[in-house]
Amino acid sequence: MMRPVSVAVFAALVLCACSSGGVPAQGTIQVGVRPLYLVRGMDEGPLKTRLLQCQDGPLRRTDFSLGHRGAALQFPEHSDVSYRAAALMGAGVVECDVTFTKDGALVCRHSECDLDSTTDIVATPLNQRCTVPWTGPVGPDHPAPQCCTSDLTLAEFRTLEAKMESSDPAATTPEGYLGGTPDWRTDLYTGRARVMTFRESIALNLEMGVKHTPELKGATHPDRVAAIFGGQRGYAQAFIDELVAAGVDPADVLVQSFDIEDIRYWLRNAPPFGRQAVYLDSIDPTVSPPVERLGPATLLALRREGVRILAPPLFALLDVTAEGRMVPSAYARDIRAAGFEIIAWTLERSDLRQGASKAGWYYLFDPEGRAVKKDSDVYLVLDVLAQDVGIAAIFSDWPATVTYYASCMGLR
Repeated sequence: MMRPVSVAVFAALVLCACSSGGVPAQGTIQVGVRPLYLVRGMDEGPLKTRLLQCQDGPLRRTDFSLGHRGAALQFPEHSDVSYRAAALMGAGVVECDVTFTKDGALVCRHSECDLDSTTDIVATPLNQRCTVPWTGPVGPDHPAPQCCTSDLTLAEFRTLEAKMESSDPAATTPEGYLGGTPDWRTDLYTGRARVMTFRESIALNLEMGVKHTPELKGATHPDRVAAIFGGQRGYAQAFIDELVAAGVDPADVLVQSFDIEDIRYWLRNAPPFGRQAVYLDSIDPTVSPPVERLGPATLLALRREGVRILAPPLFALLDVTAEGRMVPSAYARDIRAAGFEIIAWTLERSDLRQGASKAGWYYLFDPEGRAVKKDSDVYLVLDVLAQDVGIAAIFSDWPATVTYYASCMGLR
C-alpha cells in the first residue's frame, strides 16, 4: 500500500521532475504529510475515524480534485513547478488562467495585469515596459505599479520568473516590493519557477496524464483585446483554437469564464467544448453594489440555454444553523433544483488556523467561526460540500487535501 510521503521527499520529487524535464509516472500519487496532519487535528467523530482509516492508501488521481492555478498554497501559481505539484498530488484536472501578450500569444496568468505581484518584473529592465512602472513606495508620490502581459511580447514574457503572489507596497527597493508573502504560505519554492504559455500548459497536462480547465480571463484593458483579437469573440475563439491545435479531446476540457457571453459563444460556435463549459458565479456581497446570487428564474433560463455547470465560491454554497452545524445554503438548493452540476472554489486558499472568523472572503458563511474553528475543520467543509451539497468537483490551492478525501470516500 502507498503511504503518504514526507515533505522532503515530496518536494524532491516535484523539483527533480521540474529540473530534469520529466514527470513522475502517471500512476504516481503522493499527498505528503498535510492531509494526515489535518485529519489528526480534527475533533473525534465518524468523519475523523473514517479518514484515519485511509492513511495507508490506496490513493488515486481524481477529477474531483482540481488544481487551482496548480498548487498555489506553496508553489508560484501558473508555473511549471506548480502544475507538476498539482498532478503529483492527484489532481485529475489542472487550471491555466488564460490571458494574452502584446503580440497575441495566450499565456497563463490569473490576470492580464498581475505581473508586478506574481513575477519578478519590477526588479528587471522590463519594469519600464509596464503600463505603470514601479517607482518607489506606493503612496502620493509613487502610484501602485500595473504590469500587464499585454505590455510585453511573448519573448519578453518568457524571461520572467514566477513567484508567490504577493507584494510589499511600502518597500523602498524593487526587490523589497517582491516580498510580502503571508506567513501561512512560503517562498521556499520560489527561485526556479517558469512562467507558462497556454500551449505549454496543455502539453504539460497531456504529458502528466491530467485533464484541462482553462479559464478565459476578462481583460483589464478591453481596448487591447479589440486591437489584438478584433473583440471578445475573437479572443474567445483564439482560446478554443489553441485547444483544437493541440489535439485536445473536448471531453477532457472544462473551459471556464465569468462572462456569460463567452459561455454562449462556445455553446453556439464550439459546442464540443461549450457543452461542458463552466459558468463561474461572480456572487460577492462585499463589493458595492453587491453582486447578488442568481435567482431561480435566471438559473432555469441559463439551464435551458444549455449551461450545465455552475461554479460559485464555496461560501455561497454553505450556511450555519443556530446550533452551529454546517448545511447547504438555500442558494445551493436552488442551483441543484435547476439541474446544474456544481463546482466549488477554492479550498486551501485561506488561513484557517484561527477558524472561519479570521479566514476572510471564502468563509463569509461562518463569520463568527461557530462551525469552522481551526484548520482541520477544512475536512468538515469538504464533507458537507461533497455529501450534502453534492458538488461534482472542487478547486484547491493544495490538491492533496482533496485527493486524500476523495480517495478515502471513493469519489471519482
